[in-house]
Amino acid sequence: MSIFDRKPALRWLTPLAFVAVVGGSTGIYATATAGQPLPELTAEQLLVKLQEAKVDALWGTVVQNADLGLPALPGMGGSDDASLTSLLTGSHQLNVWYSGPDKARLRINSEFGESDVIRNGKDLWHWSYEDKSVTHRTLTHDESAKAGSKAGKLPADLPSTPQEAAKQALGAIDSTTKVSTDPTATVAKRSAYELVLAPQDKGSKISQVKIAVDGETFIPLRVQVIAGDRSAFDVAYSSVNFSRPDDSQFTFTAPPGTKVTEVKPDESAKARAKAHREQDSKARTEADEPKVYGKGWSSVVVSEMGTRADAQGNDQLDQVLESLPRTPDKKGRVLNGTAFAAVITDDGRLAVGAVEPELLYEALTK
Repeated sequence: MSIFDRKPALRWLTPLAFVAVVGGSTGIYATATAGQPLPELTAEQLLVKLQEAKVDALWGTVVQNADLGLPALPGMGGSDDASLTSLLTGSHQLNVWYSGPDKARLRINSEFGESDVIRNGKDLWHWSYEDKSVTHRTLTHDESAKAGSKAGKLPADLPSTPQEAAKQALGAIDSTTKVSTDPTATVAKRSAYELVLAPQDKGSKISQVKIAVDGETFIPLRVQVIAGDRSAFDVAYSSVNFSRPDDSQFTFTAPPGTKVTEVKPDESAKARAKAHREQDSKARTEADEPKVYGKGWSSVVVSEMGTRADAQGNDQLDQVLESLPRTPDKKGRVLNGTAFAAVITDDGRLAVGAVEPELLYEALTK
């Protein structure tokens, strides 16, 4: 179990932090040839088509780059790391297959191997080449329905496809956002519109979010987050096909010598029931809930995450915190990334936003 599972609040330190603070869609099979002129669409018309797009199936290769200014952390080994948490930094190539809500696969490739998450009906597999390990879980009826409603969303801390990233970025559109379109983009050899979201709030680190939308299916093909004058995060198809993948892509057999861990439905149900009981027994108050200060692109989220004593013995957490510089008042640690900043105080509070640290300090005094 990683630090992010044991301390959910620390997920705000991942690249999804700025996506969540500033904030899938899927399509039908169609063909398109790059270079064909696309009809003019207003931003409003393109947004409607983007949000109405549906997908039955697709497969392709995704290239992802993350330059969030994160420190070197355990389990975030960059392009040579094939683990799911490696998506937090560096450049990566992924393969994706989607054949309906109960068949989905994501594979992360690296020089040293791969990591796969495969959903095939009620079977959910997680295969790690580096660890030579497989986790297999048989989903119950309720779990299967819930997973299907998320269209095969996989357990990564970053948007792993342009569809996921676009859906979250669109949630950021408000009165402080200037929206424009350009019908001349080309992505994965397909003609595309580019939807440009430009925050007008000067307090935000983010200057633009660019979403390239396929000219025929209106599926997101690329999402770019620009912080200042540099690309902080982008995810794009280098190739994509909207036909149905072969069923063999969703069949998994553990290689010989692999350690297989079976998670039985009754065990997972008991674990969930125990977690619910523990949560219900804890006297949660309004003060425990995250608070949002400001609005739009410069909003700041402040939440309780527990003190260092709560995580005693968690060497990974200690290593993360000790790698961060002290705040000016010496009462916490600060991470000042390219597209977001976060402050962790010694008394167990976490402030995060797509803003400079000064706005976080201000929010923590309220």
